[in-house]
Amino acid sequence: MAYYFIFPEKDATIYSHPDRGTMNTGLDEILELVKEKGITNQSYYPSRILIQFSNNDIQEAIKITSNNFTSSLQLFSTDHKNLSAEHSIETFAISSSWDEGTGRYSNLPTSSNGCSWVYKDNSIRGNQWRTSSFGDGSTGSIDPNLNLTLGGGEWYTGSEFKSTQTFFNANILDLDLDVTSIVKKFSSSLFASQNYPTGIPNHGFIIKNSDSIEENVSGSRGTLSYFSVDTHTIYPPRLSFKWNDSIHNLQSYAKTSGELNVSLYNNKNEYNQNDVAKIKIHVRDKYPNRSFVTSSNYLNPGYFTTSSYYSIRDAHTEEVVIPFDNNCTKLSADNEGMFFKLYMNGLQPERYYRILFKHINNDGTQIYDDNYHFKVVR
Repeated sequence: MAYYFIFPEKDATIYSHPDRGTMNTGLDEILELVKEKGITNQSYYPSRILIQFSNNDIQEAIKITSNNFTSSLQLFSTDHKNLSAEHSIETFAISSSWDEGTGRYSNLPTSSNGCSWVYKDNSIRGNQWRTSSFGDGSTGSIDPNLNLTLGGGEWYTGSEFKSTQTFFNANILDLDLDVTSIVKKFSSSLFASQNYPTGIPNHGFIIKNSDSIEENVSGSRGTLSYFSVDTHTIYPPRLSFKWNDSIHNLQSYAKTSGELNVSLYNNKNEYNQNDVAKIKIHVRDKYPNRSFVTSSNYLNPGYFTTSSYYSIRDAHTEEVVIPFDNNCTKLSADNEGMFFKLYMNGLQPERYYRILFKHINNDGTQIYDDNYHFKVVR
């Protein structure tokens, strides 16, 4: 089974605070969901996040998966502040195009050359976000009776165009939103030119607090901060595709008990970031039965059971890049032994990674972690 990652072509935070309604943050390294207190009143004004992945990258991912995938939108948390006990975050498919811009929150004077809470492009073109429901299934963004700045994006409504994640402040605060149904809508538009509601054009995702939180103007919920595509870290947002590509028709040869030696077999130490690697694994008994043969037992391929999986970690930070996943990281087997495919363009280049294996048999669960390293290069 396999994982495939793509990274955004653009993202930005838009702010409804009266002082920042036309401010662009297209080059900021941080995306944030925050409610800011007004200067001249006691109201709290929400922000939202816009993020989009290129059509070419989405099409390539869907072709690789043969349109049989699940997909999740993942953002990685950074410095959160003054959090409430519980959070409910929503994402919707954006229904209109928008410009990223080159502004930053800290710029003086503030930039308005790209999307903002008021404008979908910039203050010169002056194309504002619509603020009511429309016949195409999309909606405006804010109730005009709330006395908040009008604007904030346009998106499609309905369960097929929405994903929600609820977590507590003691949890890991990374976002991992199941957007499979939305990406399927993009796919129907990209490959079959289907229109709403079967297909929709890809204008990306809007991420926001739930309406009940945004519309409560009397208090803040703290600040949820995430790395943007412009980050200088290894944690940019990504769109993850997962699907089943495993093959294992050699169950009768599987090692159902006993201690094993596991090693990488005939693999490279370095891979180009555009490579699709077939990572081969050599499995053999640690203490083979004595027998009289004309060739070495070490040359014969050995096999884990069908309950065997891989995981990828960053070798320096120990960050889990691809977790053990019973549905999506199952090892394959052929006549040469065990293997799995790894798409290097979803990994950050110029870094080392470590492979771990999990094997479940009659003796229980065994994790193999013997410094199986490789490097991704540009």
